[in-house]
Amino acid sequence: MTEKALRLGTRRSKLAMAQSGHVADAVRQLTGRTVELVEITTYGDTSREHLAQIGGTGVFVAALRDALLAGEVDFAVHSLKDLPTAQHPDLALAAIPKREDPRDVLVAREGVTLDTLPAGARVGTGSPRRMAQLNAYARSHGLTIETVPIRGNIDTRVGYVRKGELDAVVLAAAGLNRIGGTEELTGSLSVDPLSVDAVLPAPGQGALAVECLASNADLVAALAELDDPYTRAAVTAERTLLAALEAGCSAPVGALADLLADGPGPEQAVTEMRLRGVVGTTDGSTLVQLSTTGPVPTSHDEAVALGRELADEMLAKGAAGLMGERAL
Repeated sequence: MTEKALRLGTRRSKLAMAQSGHVADAVRQLTGRTVELVEITTYGDTSREHLAQIGGTGVFVAALRDALLAGEVDFAVHSLKDLPTAQHPDLALAAIPKREDPRDVLVAREGVTLDTLPAGARVGTGSPRRMAQLNAYARSHGLTIETVPIRGNIDTRVGYVRKGELDAVVLAAAGLNRIGGTEELTGSLSVDPLSVDAVLPAPGQGALAVECLASNADLVAALAELDDPYTRAAVTAERTLLAALEAGCSAPVGALADLLADGPGPEQAVTEMRLRGVVGTTDGSTLVQLSTTGPVPTSHDEAVALGRELADEMLAKGAAGLMGERAL
């Protein structure tokens, strides 16, 4: 008797389908079982409001989790940055696969980069985190830009630049890479990867989360084969920082944990992890930006400790007073 197909719950957007398709292929190879994609519409997909107004974290996740808990799907794939930082008691975060490029990119007219934006350039983003850092960068580099709140999928956002309604938009590099349409989508436009020294990404950006019922031990074990321990340690530190600052994904918090190698060359040993964090007012007038470095975490608790340590330092420097988005 052949085993039943595994049902993978996914949002319907082109990006979500591409992400879920990658995971489905990996699960098929691992388990030899058929994997079917089950498309689910979430409130975040249908609402026209800005993310900060509709609750930020969780608006893309709740419907997928409901389907898991109701037994309509066997597992689900999320963008990790959309996942609330508190773990659901009945669900297991079974795998965090190897992370894609965590950076943001600026998509603008051909030949235009962040540093060569015209005076008064209108830059579209739905993220207070991006607004805060872009405005702070502009202030410190003598640029005048206006950040414009936008919603919509990647095609819609790039369309604003193509039609000349905006001078540029900021997107996650991972999203562009995963839909594989960078060339087709951006064609005659310029794609400028933003240095993490200028704009720190959202906690967990570029990483995926694979969830299933915690009670399904066989599936938890099978999916765990997709887990990348370095990615898990990094995003656990980043998300702990976010949680300790008591901020959802609509708050202006950026964080990135990266591995520091010991010496040059391809054979160097990875010995340390650096965690950087930033929180700021959306106009960019005030930023608290700090980093900490420690041994590469070898357990969940060590990764959590790294995130907590940096959060405590940032709170001591006044980060709590910059978290205005919490009131929304």
